[in-house]
Amino acid sequence: MSAAVSGKLTTAAFRAAWLGIRFAPKTLLAPVFARIADRTYKRNGKGVQQLRSNLLQVRPDSSAIELEALVHAGMRSYLRYWLEVFRLPTLSVHEVREVFILDNVEVLDEHMASGNGVIMVPGHLANWDLGGAWAADRYGGVASVAERLKPEALFELFLKYRETLGMEVFPLGAPDVIRSLAMVLKSGGMVALLGDRDIGGNGLTVEFLGAPATIPAGPALLSLMTGAAILPVGIWNDGEICRGHIYEPILGDPSQDRQLQMHAMTQQLANNLGDAIRKHPQDWHVLQQVWK
Repeated sequence: MSAAVSGKLTTAAFRAAWLGIRFAPKTLLAPVFARIADRTYKRNGKGVQQLRSNLLQVRPDSSAIELEALVHAGMRSYLRYWLEVFRLPTLSVHEVREVFILDNVEVLDEHMASGNGVIMVPGHLANWDLGGAWAADRYGGVASVAERLKPEALFELFLKYRETLGMEVFPLGAPDVIRSLAMVLKSGGMVALLGDRDIGGNGLTVEFLGAPATIPAGPALLSLMTGAAILPVGIWNDGEICRGHIYEPILGDPSQDRQLQMHAMTQQLANNLGDAIRKHPQDWHVLQQVWK
């Protein structure tokens, strides 16, 4: 099968899922997605193997049985994320507020009220899209960056999806993306950036969950450019609820050496996200290589 045909089929499948799954009852679909997760786990493809390797780094003292239970739970959480993604555009504002709960929201409110903007940085944990929808409702919008997917039609599909959640999305690698995000922050807005995977390949090397890894430097750079605080966020599933916790704000000193400041801030971000992942490893959805 050619790449073009494969791309068209993938795009068609995602479009059909968004149109068909969104209106079906979650109670009916949840067991189906759980079975898909079980089968995917048993097939033990490259994604599952990489997830196992990543989770072993998170929980190095796990026995073989404990690790397999964690990988299996991780795949179920990952498929739950996709089920919720396909249904998220149909949720009302009231429903979003009911199913996403931030335990110290006053920290975020305070920084948004300051007028300096906020850089909210979750990891690939639980349903980060739901957190974005919640924040867009509460604060009037959120700007973010998205990896440019192939084919282009699939990328456009995801852009439209996130726009329906109240998010303004800039393509990763676009020439003016940093400047555009800085303008959002300087106007007092919110920027949300995933901080646990260096998709663009331009991150800084820090210690992450016990070993050197590169994670994005964008949050630190934007903070130093604009004065906006970085607020790391841990997210996890708690029954039918998705919960979040905000860590202590990260701020640098723009009068000091920028590279040193960026490294120190990125290391603190890695520490916070690592803590969130250690506490809820089954909800960490990274099936790609993190440590080289």
